[in-house]
Amino acid sequence: MTQLSQQRPTIVVVGGFLGSGKTTLIMAAAHLLEHRGLRSAVILNDQGVDLVDTRYAAMQGVPAREVTGGCFCCRFSDLMGEIEALRDFSPDVIFAEPVGSCTDISATVLGPLKEDFDQYRIAPFTVLVDPERAAALLRNDANTDLVFLFEKQLQEADVVCMSKADLYPDLPGIPGVKAHCLSAVTGSGVEQWLHEILFGALESGKTILDIDYTRYAEAEAALAWLNLSFVFEPTISIASPDVMGPFLDGLDQALTTAGIQIVHLKIFCNSAAGWLKAAICKNGEEPRVDGQLDASPTRRYELLVNLRAKGDPDLVRRIVAEQLRELNGNTSDILLDCFSPALPKPERRVGSVDKFQSTHNSGDVDSVRPYL
Repeated sequence: MTQLSQQRPTIVVVGGFLGSGKTTLIMAAAHLLEHRGLRSAVILNDQGVDLVDTRYAAMQGVPAREVTGGCFCCRFSDLMGEIEALRDFSPDVIFAEPVGSCTDISATVLGPLKEDFDQYRIAPFTVLVDPERAAALLRNDANTDLVFLFEKQLQEADVVCMSKADLYPDLPGIPGVKAHCLSAVTGSGVEQWLHEILFGALESGKTILDIDYTRYAEAEAALAWLNLSFVFEPTISIASPDVMGPFLDGLDQALTTAGIQIVHLKIFCNSAAGWLKAAICKNGEEPRVDGQLDASPTRRYELLVNLRAKGDPDLVRRIVAEQLRELNGNTSDILLDCFSPALPKPERRVGSVDKFQSTHNSGDVDSVRPYL
């Protein structure tokens, strides 16, 4: 069975705006690599704690670790600690997913990785784009904070991929941006993307942004970042869709009524009978659901909510707390946190591509055997 060299695993950073489908793509890629006899792992990242995507990855059978409390750039030492911890698993590929509001990844993550650590191959930086989100942010009335983050992410990408091709096959692309189209749900384009970033000749982290960190901080601070975990015991045994569906709908309606723009809302529901994940990327959207829809009814559920919204954190917290009180049953072990991200302060930043030489080039391909 062909494989990449486990002595020098490849780190694949997949960025992109909130809700672009980063985790779904990484899971699809990990399963594709597994079918080729290759080991994968993933490191998730968030400003808060209790991540839906970490639970989701674990349920998919992919070894997952996380860096919380700040972006990879501000927690670079933690990122390296998690990468080192995964070496015991001997992965061929380590996927790393930065926070969906983060940018300047080439200078603060890829650059330091290439500058000091020669035991890894660093793949070209992929930025994933939701076509519908892109269309909304290209309109004249788009929110300027979200546009700033979105544009900066595109500017530093080595590879741009338009996601969700199964949902939006006819939406136009981004003017002046060459992008691949793929669907992590159907698998279309995933194999080709993997081949390009693992065996292609593209340089990794080739674009270092000229970025105003004051403006960057203002844009991130415009978002409310809410994480909630709790145990729910309904008055009668019910199935997980009957727990998650009404709760998600209630949150959506309440936030919409209050004029709060949902940027990304994810809910993970787990019980002895099975698990379920649902997500929306805007108010009123039909949720994308994954998991065991046919799981048997039960009387105890653990729920985890990650909400990113454009609005005041205190108001968002009050709305979510009120929806908790609306649940027909007993709630316990409630952990609720809502805040705006702090000023990003990178641990390290490479100021120029001239300060390091790419570790993803044709010479590295000689050390691996093609597998796709």
